[in-house]
Amino acid sequence: MQLHKLNPKELEQLFQAVLKLETIEECYQFFDDLCTVGEVKSLAQRLEVARMLQEGATYNQIEAETGASTATISRVKRCLHYGTDGYKLALERLAEDEKAE
Repeated sequence: MQLHKLNPKELEQLFQAVLKLETIEECYQFFDDLCTVGEVKSLAQRLEVARMLQEGATYNQIEAETGASTATISRVKRCLHYGTDGYKLALERLAEDEKAE
């Protein structure tokens, strides 16, 4: 599903709410209320798949380490190559934070 097909007001409210969270604990609280455990696990798994793909891991390595299906790995790979660079931006920022520590 493309995000532009969603209600832009509701979507903007969601993104603004996420940007207002200040700590990891606040994120845990918000996402615990907002999502099922499975939904949060899926989001976290996709980000890890993207990180591993950027580092050159194979599908077999990713599947073994994350439990992600080949369909999920393929979808994330497609986003990395043809998407809007959201994964790349987030992973770059996370890497910057790690370097600063």
